[in-house]
Formats: sequence, structure tokens, C-alpha cells
Amino acid sequence: MSCCDLAAAGQLGKAGIMASDCEPALNQAEGRNPTLERYLGALREAKNDSEQFAALLLVTKAVKAGDIDAKTRRRIFDAVGFTFPNRLLTTKEAPDGCPDHVLRALGVALLACFCSDPELATHPQVLNKIPILSTFLTARGDPDDAARRSMIDDTYQCLTAVAGTPRGPRHLIAGGTVSALCQAYLGHGYGFDQALALLVGLLAAAETQCWKEAEPDLLAVLRGLSEDFQKAEDASKFELCQLLPVFLPPTTVPPECLRDLQAGLARILGSKLSSWQRNPALKLAARLAHACGSDWIPAGSSGSKFLALLVNLACVEVRLALEETGTEVKEDVVTACYALMELGIQECTRCEQSLLKEPQKVQLVSIMKEAIGAVIHYLQQVGPEKQKEPFVFASVRILGAWLAEETSSLRKEVCQLLPFLVRYAKTLYEEAEEANDLSQQVANLAISPTTPGPAWPGDALRLLLPGWCHLTVEDGPREILIKEGAPSLLCKYFLQQWELTSPGHDTSVLPDSVEIGLQTCCHIFLNLVVTAPGLIKRDACFTSLMNTLMTSLPALVQQQGRLLLAANVATLGLLMARLLSTSPALQGTPASRGFFAAAILFLSQSHVARPTPGSDQAVLALSPDYEGIWADLQELWFLGMQAFTGCVPLLPWLAPAALRSRWPQELLQLLGSVSPNSVKPEMVAAYQGVLVELARANRLCREAMRLQAGEETASHYRMAALEQCLSEP
Repeated sequence: MSCCDLAAAGQLGKAGIMASDCEPALNQAEGRNPTLERYLGALREAKNDSEQFAALLLVTKAVKAGDIDAKTRRRIFDAVGFTFPNRLLTTKEAPDGCPDHVLRALGVALLACFCSDPELATHPQVLNKIPILSTFLTARGDPDDAARRSMIDDTYQCLTAVAGTPRGPRHLIAGGTVSALCQAYLGHGYGFDQALALLVGLLAAAETQCWKEAEPDLLAVLRGLSEDFQKAEDASKFELCQLLPVFLPPTTVPPECLRDLQAGLARILGSKLSSWQRNPALKLAARLAHACGSDWIPAGSSGSKFLALLVNLACVEVRLALEETGTEVKEDVVTACYALMELGIQECTRCEQSLLKEPQKVQLVSIMKEAIGAVIHYLQQVGPEKQKEPFVFASVRILGAWLAEETSSLRKEVCQLLPFLVRYAKTLYEEAEEANDLSQQVANLAISPTTPGPAWPGDALRLLLPGWCHLTVEDGPREILIKEGAPSLLCKYFLQQWELTSPGHDTSVLPDSVEIGLQTCCHIFLNLVVTAPGLIKRDACFTSLMNTLMTSLPALVQQQGRLLLAANVATLGLLMARLLSTSPALQGTPASRGFFAAAILFLSQSHVARPTPGSDQAVLALSPDYEGIWADLQELWFLGMQAFTGCVPLLPWLAPAALRSRWPQELLQLLGSVSPNSVKPEMVAAYQGVLVELARANRLCREAMRLQAGEETASHYRMAALEQCLSEP
């Protein structure tokens, strides 16, 4: 068939359509388009490719002439099938005088018709055309050619229809569509806006898979959008604010993009704006803050002013939204502002390399205090029916971040809110799956869950632990927490979290926040041991906790990289053992003996004798495992030494057990091998405390110490109490 034949067929199609328009009564009576029926009949009776091609062209034109229903579309498919459209899409020989894309255009038009039926959009014969269709998006040709433009429109219609099916995005990604869409957009040819819209849909449906398959191309799009954003002087910059968060990668954002994004945001937020212009900018800034912390903000005066502006705007937005009762809260915007406030809290508490100067920190803390007051006011109004809403979770999160650093201000308001916080944390703890879902919903409010950055904890309790750790030191808040049942809840939480780290679980896939949460729980329990010893003795939950500590420490001290957690567990267990010394579980049972052996291992391996070049005497030095974390460890170590000392007279079996471990002998040997000047006074006091109690508790210990030159060592270190104890029979 020649192009003249195609033109004639086109004219015939138009004539047929016009004729059909003259037969409305027949159309209404039979519910069918007679012109289309005539063309379908011609298609069924076609004897060769030329006749079938002409009939297909007429059918296509009739379809495009007006809307058709699902039944008619199915009848077209039944008449046409996939065989001939497949040949049209793959043929390399066009009729004489025809452009090579004419046949493909007809094939794509038929597929576009079929794809409007959801069932046909998932047909294997459609899905296996995805790679071919994707190539059409970037094919070169005359940009003004109407047939080519029509083919591109039909291609986007096919791909969009597939994307709208449940598994469609995965098929498109596997078929190379994401890269093709990126190239089509970057080429800015016909239909590039459709490419961008389809990319947004695919990223929303399967972000991780898109980036995995087409990261270089998506980064190229991000660079282009970021550059456009930085240069934009018209309203398009506000549209880009809404678009850019979709294209932030789950890996590192390229530095050049961060520079452009920060510069664009600085210009927008530094201007006088209406809320519809400002809010998308705040949400974009929140995404960047969550992904990069403050690394995307330049150092120096301009960066500090920009950060202060961000936090200021966020606090104002929070107060406007939450202080006025009856105002509809834009939860996505306020959640974004919470993320910016968290950034402000982090920078205000950073001692080194902070972007903010001290006067700026003071000013921002005052502003954030007012915003946190608004958050507390909001939470005080939350009833039981709203407790499972994601925005409440987000509000508790920002309050937790504030309380982790600041509990002295707003103390009255915080104390009034504590009963609600305990009940809220208990509710979500008891419904853990819903809590995890809430965390995901919160992330989706303003922050992509796959954006890099700290993970949003899936339970409210972990958010509140640092603040509660501070509050349990103070009499008033501690009494409220005890009255509301927080200690029992914390024990249950600790035991549940501990199960995640026990043998049989892959600890390598656990987020760091699990171990940090366990450590913070230990700190809270340590506060309660010191300030509320009666609670430890009378509440049965602490007996269960003690049993877990005893059975867990022996394995924990042997694990690489978990020394800080082991220190927390050992020290807490030793302090609790003093209070629970009459418990049957501590009367020399295998579990208690294993625990104290592990505690001795932790306490005894902290220091070693290190040779000094040019000197006969070594010096006392930290062992390699302890050296890097001693700043976080030393307080626990000294407290553990003190607690062990207190346990010796309360547990008669402990001194003989310590002697069998050879700790007292090795300790004296260590002290005898180093220069006394290298041992700090606080170390001397800690060592003497343990040695004196062991010597007093057991005659065999005294004898072993004497054999290890204990009296001489005590004299060298001026350990008067030890020297006197060893001089006695």
C-alpha cells in the first residue's frame, strides 16, 4: 500500500465517520457505531496484508473519532488481536513512499486502544512491548511531524496505562522505561512533560527499584531540576519545590545539587511569601535536613543566617498551627517544620563545628521553647480517639527530641503531660505493628521513608527514653513516672528489645537505635537504683530484669563491638545485686556465678601494662578495646567497681569465686609491674576498694594477696586500708 493509499483510506475513514454521525437513531438503537462495525467487518474479511493494513487504519481513525466503551474496545481487540500490531511494531520495511514510522505509529495506536482496558494492559503481549515502546520515546525524527507526535502520545498512553496496574511499575522498570523517560525529559523534545509526570508516578510507586535500575539517569534529571530551581525567577520555582523532593535519591545527594537547592531555597524563604509559596519550600528543606543533616548548608555567615531563618520559620509555623484552637492543621507542613526544629536542636547542642554562633543558639533555643510549648498544648488536647494518628506520633517525636537535650524549661508543662506520654507509649508498645505503621505514615507526611538519614523509630517509647533518663534524676518527674507505671513498662520494653539481640537473631541487621535504646534504658534503671532503691526491691519486674541481665552478660562480654552495652549491663546488674542480695537467684546459682564471672572479666580487662621506651618500668594504660570508648565507659567502670565492692560482703560465695578467677592476684601483679606515678589516684582508690573487701571477706584471699607481694604493693601505692588488712591474721 502506498502513501496515496493511506491518504485514501484516511479520507474514507473520515467519510465513514461523518456518515455515522448521520445515523444517531441507529446508534442509539443498537448501541454500536455502524462505521466502526463496517471497518471491523472489512478487517475480518481482509485477504492480504494490504487490505488488513487499510482496514486497521480505518478502525484506528474510527476509534480516535470519539469515545468508545469497554465492550466495543474488547470487540476491536477480538477482531484485531496482537499478531498484526506486533508485526507493525517490529517491521523494518515500510510501503513505498511511506516514512518508516507510519507502521509503528499504527501499531502503537492500536496498543493504546487496547491498554485503556485494564485487563489488556496487563496482557503479556502488551508487557513484552515495553522495551520497544521505551525506545520510541528517545527516537530521533522531525519534531514537527504530526504522525510522530501522535505516536509519542500513544506511547505515553500505553506506558501510563501499564503503570496504573498493580505490578505495572515493576514491569516498566525492568523494561528500561525509567532510563528512557529520563532521557526523553532531558532531551526536552515533544512530550517531555509527559515523561516527567510518568517518572513522578513510578518513583512514588517503586522508588527503591527505580533508583537501583537507573541511578545515573535519575541523578542527571535531579541535576537538571536543581539547576532550573536555582536559576528560576518566576512561579516555576514554587512548582519545582513540590517536584524536587520526589527526585532526591536514597543514596547521597550530589554536592552540586545541594548547592543549587540551598541557593534556591535561600532566595525563596528570604522573600515575603504567602503560605502556598512558603510551605513547599519548607517541606523540601525538611527532606534535605533529614537526608543530610546540616551538611547541605554552607559554613560561614550566610549558612548560619540561613539555618537560623529555617528554624525561625518552622517555629512560627508550628505556633500558628497549634496554638489557635479550631484552626485546621496542615499536618504535612507542620511535620516538615518538626524536622527543621530537630535540625535546630542538633545544631544548638553541637559543641564543635556548629554552624551557629553562641548568640544565635541562645536566640533559637528561646524561639524553639515557645514552639515546644505549643506542641505540649496540642498534645494536652489529644483524646484517646486520636492517639493512633500519625501527626500525634510526629508531635511526640519532636517533644522527645527536645526533652533529650532540655528538661529544665517548661518543667511544669512537661510534668503535667507525663501521664499522657506514659499512657501513649504504653498503648503503642502493646500494639507494636500499628506503631511501626504510624512511623511509616509520619515519614510519608513530609519525609520520604527511603531518604538517607536517621531512621524514624517505630515506637514512641524509644523517642522518649533520653528525656525520661533526664527526668528520673529529678524528684517530681520521677514520682509521676513511677506513679503512672513507667518503670514496669520500661522493664517490659527492655526485655522485648533484648530478645532482638539474643542468639538466634541476626544482630548485624539491627539498627543502631536498638542498642542505643537498650543503653538508655540501663541509664534510667541506674537512676532508679540510686534514687528509688525501694522500688527495685518491691517491684517484681526488676527481679525479671535481674534474671535477664545475669543470663545475658556472659555471652555479651565476648562479643566484638558491644563493649559499651556490656558495660551498661554489668554495672546495672552489680548495682541491682546489692539491693536484691537476698534473692534466691543470687545465692551462688549457676546464673549468678556466670554473671559475676563476666562482670569480673569486664572490670579486669580495662587496663594493661604498657612498656615505655627507655625505661625499665611500664605504665598503666587502657587496653585497646577500651581506649577508643573510655570517655563513654569510664563512669560506668568506676561505678561497676564500686558496686562489685559493695556486693562482696553481701554474697559470701563471691570472694572465693573472685579468688578462683585470679582477679585479685592479677590485679596486684599488674600494679606491681607499672610505675605508681602512672596510676591516677581515682584508679588507686577503685582498686583498693575491691582488694580490701575481698581480703576482709575471705582468709584465702588474704593469703593469696600476701603471696603476690600485696603488702609491699599496698605500701608503694599508699593503700593504707589494704596494708592494714593484710597485716592482720
